[in-house]
Amino acid sequence: MANAKYKFNPDSLSYDKIRLSIGAVLLRSLAYLIGSVLIAIVYGLIFAFFIDSPKEKALKREIAQMTLQYEMMDREMANLEKVIEHLQETDDNLYRTIFEAEPLPSTLREGGVGGVNRYKELEGFDNSSIVIESAKKLDRIRKKIYVQSKSFDDLISLAKEKEEMLKSIPAILPISNKDLTRTASGFGLRIHPYYKITKFHSGMDFTAPTGTEIYATGNGVVTEVVSSQRGLGKHITIDHGFGYTTTYAHMDGFNVRAGRKVQRGDVIGFVGNTGMSVAPHLHYEVKLNGVYVDPVNYYFNDLTPEEYEKIVEIASKTGQSFD
Repeated sequence: MANAKYKFNPDSLSYDKIRLSIGAVLLRSLAYLIGSVLIAIVYGLIFAFFIDSPKEKALKREIAQMTLQYEMMDREMANLEKVIEHLQETDDNLYRTIFEAEPLPSTLREGGVGGVNRYKELEGFDNSSIVIESAKKLDRIRKKIYVQSKSFDDLISLAKEKEEMLKSIPAILPISNKDLTRTASGFGLRIHPYYKITKFHSGMDFTAPTGTEIYATGNGVVTEVVSSQRGLGKHITIDHGFGYTTTYAHMDGFNVRAGRKVQRGDVIGFVGNTGMSVAPHLHYEVKLNGVYVDPVNYYFNDLTPEEYEKIVEIASKTGQSFD
């Protein structure tokens, strides 16, 4: 109970008890109330700014852990980008070189994801910068992986096409000629056996007995089977695709029909002496994109380097062709 207060009365020379009015009591109570509220507010602010609640402490620990995880993820994505860049370099400088394909343009590999601001919802937070940067790196990696995946798909197609091309290129001798002594005349200017003038010889001649087997030198489709007693005589033409055709002339007989698919090594006919020929032999031609090329450059599946040098020497020394 509050102590009573007294006031000295000079008239009665005594102390009179002080009695407060209702208004004063209310005013004083209000002052105490306001003071208490202000003190509570001050303490609340102090606790709010300087002392964390258990929940806030837990949230701050979670934020710190999340920030650490983002930093670790950021480093991992940087390492992943280096791996992707290595794949891109190998793709452009090795794989595409092997398959004679142009490297992918850097604008395609490094192009942006486009569109509006994709990271607007991530802005305005204390850790927005690291979150946005991580999101951007992830988008770049996605784009690079997608482009590289499409590039590998292209390489698979190129590999299949290359495999078919390697099977189709004329790459063996058209007759059995292991000792190479059947090579009679090579590609280039030669003396014509009938006209006795220097004339361009568009293929290679191989001497062999009549009836010797003739082989398709690469996979392809027989486009011509011609029986004639003039010019090339009985002859066959094979379209190998990829710009290559081969012709086998002065044959004695055929083993295939027009339109038939053949594989390298299939017997397509037999050596003869038909047409403008002076002795039994095979006249063999190779064309690339419609232009005659030297067949001697296409025996890489049959000949060792030493054998290749030998056949080139034999073919070049012969001055007269057989047709």
